[in-house]
Amino acid sequence: MAKTREGLEMDEPTWAAFQRLLKIARSDTGQARRVANFILAWWNAESLGGFDIADLFAVDRKIAADMAVVFSWLARQDDAVYATEHRAEIEAIIAEWRPEVWARSNEPA
Repeated sequence: MAKTREGLEMDEPTWAAFQRLLKIARSDTGQARRVANFILAWWNAESLGGFDIADLFAVDRKIAADMAVVFSWLARQDDAVYATEHRAEIEAIIAEWRPEVWARSNEPA
């Protein structure tokens, strides 16, 4: 098991799949946008948008398989879990793929 700083235990295949997805989401391709949508839907679908399941057909099979691994792992959890130890990386994805949301989140109150 890969244990995060928050104590969240993710099995090695899931951890590896999520790491690959994070890397892809930080790149600049059509597949990256779709992977970012997947990650951001997990992070906060209400403010960052959902994930269109049809996007699975628009990514390579290996990427779709990684998404399925993470989704399946999430489905097996007793409670909602989030990759909070990756907050900085996810915030970078928000800034890249949802700049309007990122700008609003950084406005003075």
